[in-house]
Amino acid sequence: MEDNGTIKGYWTNIDAYRLGYEVYRYYIVFQNVTSDIKNEIIDKLIKYKNTWVVRSIKGLYDISIVIWVDSIPEFFYFWDDLNEKYGDYFAEKIFSLYLQDDAYPLSFLLLNEYEKSDRDKYEQTTHGTPVEIDNVDYRLLNHIVENARIPLIELAEKIGCSSQTVSYRIKNLIKKGVIQAFRVDIDVSKLGFQEFKVDIWLKKLSKRRQIRDFIKYNPYVTFISTSAGYADLEIVFTIGDSDKLVEILEDVFSKFPGAIRKYIYWTSKKAYRYRCLPDMTDKGFNKIMFQ
Repeated sequence: MEDNGTIKGYWTNIDAYRLGYEVYRYYIVFQNVTSDIKNEIIDKLIKYKNTWVVRSIKGLYDISIVIWVDSIPEFFYFWDDLNEKYGDYFAEKIFSLYLQDDAYPLSFLLLNEYEKSDRDKYEQTTHGTPVEIDNVDYRLLNHIVENARIPLIELAEKIGCSSQTVSYRIKNLIKKGVIQAFRVDIDVSKLGFQEFKVDIWLKKLSKRRQIRDFIKYNPYVTFISTSAGYADLEIVFTIGDSDKLVEILEDVFSKFPGAIRKYIYWTSKKAYRYRCLPDMTDKGFNKIMFQ
């Protein structure tokens, strides 16, 4: 599967909330934009040191940006500069504070075999216990975030310590919740699937937890996100086509009549960046970084 491109790589899911960061998300709708200008904007977003996600969208919006923020003034300088240079090309900027991201196993690959107990999730979230890291921890994370299968000896050589030290530190970062999981980057299109993001607004917010707890057991659900300032439920399905998606959603509506006000769905056209670790090279690493 590596040879034919189905497996594109191996990455590490790091919870940078535990390192003192908040997360801002923007959906942007372009206007009067040329392909060259669009590429300039995307390139600037990709190169920003605290960018988590940049992806183009087929649907209501044109692009999605997710950014780690540990200093509002620092973020302001970046965002103000972006708007000064390219704001005339933004018809809409939809902002939300990204609070939690729950990821679920790829049970859709084992439809006849998975059990409810297999749907255990890992999460990146704003709440947790204090975490303290140092420069060695950060350098370790920086190497494995995009290459989770780097050999232990090679990793030790890059960091300048023993393989035993690297092994201990990885286990400790897992225990503290900084390292959430080691993931395989799969090109699901080669398996006949595609990702759909579904955003749901509720009439009955009291039903939110019940709907969430019901839908998380669907094997096609791969992410459920929580944000402030946007939709009440945000769900990513990895599924064959939109007809199957609508069938699942109609089942949800029938289980919770009158609870849902509206929903939209869209697909990702291209992921330009996905790196769940901000650039922390300027940190002192001499204090607790998350309260």
